Amino acid sequence: MIALGSDHGGYDLKERVKAYLDQEKIPYKDFGCDSKESCDYPVFGKAAAEAVASGECDKGIVICTTGIGISITANKVKGIRCALCSDPLSAEMTRRHNDANMLAMGAGMVGPNLAERIVQVFLNTEFEGGRHARRVGLITDMEK
Repeated sequence: MIALGSDHGGYDLKERVKAYLDQEKIPYKDFGCDSKESCDYPVFGKAAAEAVASGECDKGIVICTTGIGISITANKVKGIRCALCSDPLSAEMTRRHNDANMLAMGAGMVGPNLAERIVQVFLNTEFEGGRHARRVGLITDMEK
């Protein structure tokens, strides 16, 4: 299950991502927001990140206008490795090398077709492990 979260600036793109996930029959849980009315991204980024950190959801996707604020928020939750990606290669590499469990995107930075491709790559790329597992372990140790 994929955790979703956005603010008002990411609402339309989140809805597009939901349509893509529906098309691909990938289950998700939407933690808000529910409209384009002004709201605070930390509320929704935190809720989605906590669902991933607790194991309720396997991965998460969070969206705001730039992707920056909501990715910072998600990364404040212990156990989260949220990567801000604006192209498919960065989405691939953060899964392969960083075992990122959350993807952040900026709705003002990527269009809907590119966002779908980024999501597709993020969700379908496996972690390589090996030397990268040691490095992810060093990151995880910083949370202790």
